[in-house]
Amino acid sequence: MDLYDQPSEAQTTAVDAAITSRHSIRAFLPTPVPRETVETILRIASRAPSGTNTQPWQVHVLTGAAKHRLSERISAIYENAAELAEQREEYDYYPKEWASPYIDRRRKVGWDLYALLGIAKTDKAAMHRQHARNYQFFGAPVGLIFSIDRMMRQGSWLDYGMFLQNIMVAARARGLHTCPQAAFTRFHRLIAEELAFKPEQMLVCGMALGHADPAAVENTLVTERADVSEFARFIDDL
Repeated sequence: MDLYDQPSEAQTTAVDAAITSRHSIRAFLPTPVPRETVETILRIASRAPSGTNTQPWQVHVLTGAAKHRLSERISAIYENAAELAEQREEYDYYPKEWASPYIDRRRKVGWDLYALLGIAKTDKAAMHRQHARNYQFFGAPVGLIFSIDRMMRQGSWLDYGMFLQNIMVAARARGLHTCPQAAFTRFHRLIAEELAFKPEQMLVCGMALGHADPAAVENTLVTERADVSEFARFIDDL
């Protein structure tokens, strides 16, 4: 019998806690994360399901000088308005036209974060500086960059999402935190060059991994979730 066929209350609590305590961390301690821990997290995450077991994920783990070099290259472009204007995402992460409730949720999390940081709605410079911290992986000791082969279709991207979630949950089970980062997609050409992507490889996103800074006020932000009644429809047999 499988361990979770008849789970104990402690097992259920531990799994639920790993999932529900996950939230995006935007300030990390410099405390190193051992390579063995990262490998274990990725090994566990690779149990994510994928259509016909294609396992479309590719992970580039950056630490030390390699992470610093990528961060500095991106940051240099981010601070140059002319060069920044030339950067375009390779795929649409967000819709081209927004509607409720999605735009409302997007705005709320942004204003909630800025309020914690004391950034006024009119302070564009401070917003720019805060967003720039993405490219330093928010100070995390480990930066993960994810890629996929261009030939893979939408189903494989759905599979990829489950893999990313597994990483974040496995990290929480080990007392670590993460921040998935679509912000890197704008710099896909630079990243492909810096990490020596093959022509068939396409950037998916980035992720920061490490120990959360407990003193950072931005880490107190926990986004709201809609009630089950808002997104689930239960259909009984007639």
